This record gives sequence, structure tokens and C-alpha cells, in this order.
Amino acid sequence: MSFFKKLKETISSKTEAVTNKFKEGLAKTRDVFVDRVEDLFSRRKKIDEDFYEELEEILISADVGVNTVLKLIADLRAEVKKRKIENPSELQPILSEMLIGLLKGDEERGLQMAPSGLTVILFVGVNGVGKTTTIGKMAHMLKSQGKKVLLAAGDTFRAGAIEQLEEWGKRAGVDVIKQQAGSDPAAVMFDALHAAKSRGVDVLLCDTAGRLQNKVNLMEELNKIYRVIRREVPDAPHEVLLVLDATTGQNALVQAKLFDEKTGLTGLVLSKLDSTAKGGIVVAIRQELKLPVKFVGLGEKMDDLQPFDSDQFVHALFSKWIASEDEKGAE
Repeated sequence: MSFFKKLKETISSKTEAVTNKFKEGLAKTRDVFVDRVEDLFSRRKKIDEDFYEELEEILISADVGVNTVLKLIADLRAEVKKRKIENPSELQPILSEMLIGLLKGDEERGLQMAPSGLTVILFVGVNGVGKTTTIGKMAHMLKSQGKKVLLAAGDTFRAGAIEQLEEWGKRAGVDVIKQQAGSDPAAVMFDALHAAKSRGVDVLLCDTAGRLQNKVNLMEELNKIYRVIRREVPDAPHEVLLVLDATTGQNALVQAKLFDEKTGLTGLVLSKLDSTAKGGIVVAIRQELKLPVKFVGLGEKMDDLQPFDSDQFVHALFSKWIASEDEKGAE
């Protein structure tokens, strides 16, 4: 059975709605990246140095990351030599399979939840990445799974941040624990943890100020929040999720490295993936940081935050190739 047929069978066991969300969300990346790869594979009649150079350029422009691209090209060269491949079109399934291999990992385990009692999830990231929106969408997702959810308005610095979280709380139907703007964020967390325990909450989602990673005092504030959480719930936070804006490309990678050093990240949420043609950043992040991409934002609606799925991701990217293979099989 061919790679694309196997991938299609894997996807068919998953919900069609999720498959469609990934396809819609990755439309820009597919239209730029995959169309360029497809053009290269059909235009070039032989696999030579010019072919590899052009493929390398396409992958880098999609923000797959230089180190990852060099590894991919080296692996492709080895496969071509081993299998004695001469026609570039034969590389389509091989490239797709390699990308899935690079993306696979712990990310598909989903959120790490406490075995019993309260689960605490801390969200970090710079301003403007969609952190508050992500928290609201995750609250909606967890509530729809039957969990009792509470939000902590720990971003007390940005004007309107508390009100924005409250608005998302209303939309998701969950309460928000807050204090006045300018209050000590660690004190808000303390209140939220006690409220969560007394109300029998399943999951507490904690917002924090959008820190510039080079601001020492703000990073110290984040460490203080972390210590308060550890003191009140010894095995928490169960997840420290960095929200990254996919449209920032390689800059997202720089942010992730710095935040990981300071806060010990457990996973990433990639927002605004539907707004960029550089979806290859998912591959770069997975490879270079060895951190799982737990969720991706694929649109503006409440249910457009989706657990990351490497099969769905690659299927959505290469749906044209899969359709093309179906047509050949029907002839």
C-alpha cells in the first residue's frame, strides 16, 4: 500500500470536521509551499544539484528552518541514491513521509492532566500573540468535554487584558478570578487557586502578562507566579504552554528558546496558523526545540483551537497530491 493511501486511511478514522478544519486552516501554506514543490517536481525532469537547491529554497521560504531543511535534503539524497530514483515526481510521498517523521512525538498525547484533583495550566508569551484568545478557546473546549473550568486573570499590566479575558469567560460560560489592574499577579494566582479548590474545579487556566523575554523584572514576576502555584498545588503547573504567533515565523523560534530557558515549557500553542503561508514553522519548532506543539489555532471561531495532529497536518498540506493519486488509481 502506498504512503498516501495509508495516510488517507489513518485520517478517515478521524472526524471529518477536524480534517476540514486543518485543510481550511492550512490553505495559505498549501497554496504557496505545496504548489511550489509540485511545480518543481513536475517541471524538473531529473534530480540534480539545481533540483536540490530549488527544493531547499522552497522549504526555507516556508520557514521549515535551515537546520531542518539541511537534514531533510540530506535524507532525500540518501533515499534517491538507495532506491535509484530518477524521476522527481517519485519524491512526493517520500518527502511527505519524512515530514510526518519530523513532526511525530509526544504532542499527540494531548494535555497533561492531574491524575486527580485540580489541573493547573499556565500560559506565557509576548503581547499580541493571541494568548487570551487561546485561553478562552481552550476553556470552551474543556467545558464541552464536561470539565469544570476557571480562569485566572494574571495579566494585570496590559490595558484591557482583564476585560478581554472576562469577555472570553462569558462566551465560554466560565468564571474569571481577577483583581484590579496593576495588582500583584502572584496574588491573583493565589486567590484563583483557593477559589478553584473550594469550588471543586477540574482545570484552572492562568493568563500572564505578555512579557518581552529580555525584561528581567517581568521574568522574575513569572517565577514568582510559578512559586505560588507550586506552593499551593505541589505538582502544578501541569502544563506551561507558550503561545506563539505562527505569522512571525523564525522569530517565534527565538521567543520559544528564551522562554524555555526561563520557565521550563512543557508545550507550545501555535496561533494564527490560518493567517500565514509559512506553516513550515511547525516542523522547525518540533525539530529544533524538541517541544511538542500541543494545539494550533486554525481560525477565529470558538472551536478553531485544535489539538495538533501530525497526520492531519501533512494530509491537509498534501491533499492535492492525495487527490491526484486517487485519480491515477481510478484510471
